[in-house]
Amino acid sequence: MSLHYRLWAAALLLTGGVLAATGAALSRFEAGEDLPGGIAATIDDHGKNAFSLPAPALSDAQKTDFVIGNSFFKKAWVEAPSSTAARDGLGPHFIARSCGACHTLDGRGAPPALNNNLQAEQPMALLIRLSIPGTDAHGGPQPEPTYGGQFNNDAIPGIKPEGRVAIRYREIKGRFADGTPYRLRQPEYRLTDLGYGPLHPRTQLSPRIAPQMIGLGLLEAIKVEDVLANAARQAAENKGIQGEPNWVWDAYAGKTVLGRYGWKGNVGSVAHQSAGAFAGDIGITSRHFPNEECTAAQADCNAAPTGGAPEIDDRKMDQVVLYSQAIAVPSRRNPKDPAVLRGKQVFADANCISCHVPSYTTGRHPTLPALSNQKIWPYTDLLLHDMGEGLADGRPDFKANGRQWKTPPLWGLGLVPTVNGHSHYLHDGRARNLMEAVLWHGGEAEASKQYVLKLNRQDRANLVRFLESL
Repeated sequence: MSLHYRLWAAALLLTGGVLAATGAALSRFEAGEDLPGGIAATIDDHGKNAFSLPAPALSDAQKTDFVIGNSFFKKAWVEAPSSTAARDGLGPHFIARSCGACHTLDGRGAPPALNNNLQAEQPMALLIRLSIPGTDAHGGPQPEPTYGGQFNNDAIPGIKPEGRVAIRYREIKGRFADGTPYRLRQPEYRLTDLGYGPLHPRTQLSPRIAPQMIGLGLLEAIKVEDVLANAARQAAENKGIQGEPNWVWDAYAGKTVLGRYGWKGNVGSVAHQSAGAFAGDIGITSRHFPNEECTAAQADCNAAPTGGAPEIDDRKMDQVVLYSQAIAVPSRRNPKDPAVLRGKQVFADANCISCHVPSYTTGRHPTLPALSNQKIWPYTDLLLHDMGEGLADGRPDFKANGRQWKTPPLWGLGLVPTVNGHSHYLHDGRARNLMEAVLWHGGEAEASKQYVLKLNRQDRANLVRFLESL
């Protein structure tokens, strides 16, 4: 019997009745839920910088590193060679010149704007993952042989971009049970103007929008056994919901770990996510990702100058990692409002809490002790779920199959319009508001969606009010 299974079974015995009690409490305000990041990592700013502030409990030295990490996260990198030696090495291929270009104000990205229903620009905050059937040496996706694991639509001077991303939408109409109409939009993706020849005939592609950065270190501190307990409890409930953990290779740990980040739970640590994004999105190498993202078919890319080996050193990367781990979570807005509390009850009655598990007490964080032993309210189970054919990308990612997505945390949802000036949700930004996001749920969440479709207008509004308060 594996260790993972023993933990899972033990967790079921210990926690099988916890969610039922939580569900009963969802009709009232619960002590501490106004502080979703716990005492150590909640801030009261609800303005444009709500996703960019440090956890209050950081030490003075950590706050200094936070500021330095913020600088390397948000300022643009330049191509090598450059007099700006600390920030050169951009590309050769890239999708953005900085982390902050996709995570604007550390917030959520959006798909390209439309002009008369036509794509007005190339995507930046929405990237396209590529693979072909099979797995790499660590069990992850097998990169497409000519274009690699990610499609980069920009390049430094003298280097061909890999191509362009074309997006169009097909409208889907529907009605709530009371006759109120709604419209969804189904995106279709094509890769055009290919710089290095045709794609492999069995290429799998998956769009991924940049999520907001809040609370990442707190998610890192959720105990593995608590995540496995979520899966065990869902199986025991026998309601058609069966989350699965993703087990992924982590370059920093040098071993397989629980996947916590990425839209498919395909990354296990903030450090791996940060260094991997530097390499894949900006073309900046580091000790754990030492190679430029150039395939054998891309001769100009392989011949391009570099900014050193590596292009960002361990100290600077550690500061970026700390910055990414230590961004605070904004406090709830109006959590005691009667409409919000009614929406909270609707959320529970629709069984949304089975996957969007409200709260945890964090375990020990390995590098930021202030994030340890905090009662937090992220609304996620950190598990993979089959979300139905409508959201399927058909692309496996470690243990995730082509219909599975990780339950995203919901904290901060209501502040996306304030911080980022838009209300695009889901893994590719197709949902233009929170209700559209709910209505895209299928597969294991089909029963919850059907419950919402039968709600009256007022309870639909209350549900949205609750989500906006998170």
